[in-house]
Amino acid sequence: MAIESPRIPVAILGSGNIGADLMYKIRRNPLFDLRLVAGIDPASEGLARAREMGFRTSDRGVDAILEERDVRIVFEATSAKAHITNAPRYEAAGMIAIDLTPAKVGPSVVPCVNMSDHMVIPNVNLISCAAQATIPVVYGVNKVAKVTYAEIVATVSSESAGPGTRQNIEEFTHTTSRALEELGGAGRGKALVVLNPADPPLLMRNTVYTVVEGDVDEELVRKSVLEMVKQVQHYVPGYRLTVEPFFRGDHFMTCIEVEGAGDYLPPYAGNLDIITAAAVAVAERYARSLN
Repeated sequence: MAIESPRIPVAILGSGNIGADLMYKIRRNPLFDLRLVAGIDPASEGLARAREMGFRTSDRGVDAILEERDVRIVFEATSAKAHITNAPRYEAAGMIAIDLTPAKVGPSVVPCVNMSDHMVIPNVNLISCAAQATIPVVYGVNKVAKVTYAEIVATVSSESAGPGTRQNIEEFTHTTSRALEELGGAGRGKALVVLNPADPPLLMRNTVYTVVEGDVDEELVRKSVLEMVKQVQHYVPGYRLTVEPFFRGDHFMTCIEVEGAGDYLPPYAGNLDIITAAAVAVAERYARSLN
């Protein structure tokens, strides 16, 4: 008879939209035991929802998490500024930090692109929702055609952008631009984000523009991008191409839509869903190495 591995104790810091959505994904994952959800606002909806779901909560933030000696993995869902302060404390406590802010303390990770390169690193950064949605496409193009410039425009519903997201906009664009180069392979990267106030809210939409050099096999590019899309869909089922890569002049254009799972916010919040799903995918790989 096979012996089941014990579930990995984890904690969430941040009780906003991202932290609340993580609760649902972690609750249904058999690898994890969510020990604590911590924030700093005792009246937050996220902490109230956590209590309704039967999880322990605290409004003492990172201090409460560091008192949980058994916790192995912490999901940081606060702000870039907060994580810069918290990161060395997690390291001192021997906890793995999965950073969902644009702090860029640890190396940038997109699960289907480079997670295996960083399995021994105790702090990894998930960059931004736009990066998780678009870097796989840029990476796919660059595998078969040298990308000299990549530009992405991420349009998300303003209803799905909470205070933390809005506070991080500057870091969001800078960190995503650099990750298009570091992970996507582009010679130069540029990222833009648009908060769309449309009512009813629209799904997350991303336009990817990649300038390539030399002779290009369009069919190889198409196949490479479609393969990357399949890999993302393993952990984000609502991720899909709405426009397959097409060549025009010296560049490819591609469009992607992300529909959320509807765990905490409605399905239009694909920007929320893709980064929390990526965080869980990263945590799963750590969990298997810890057991």
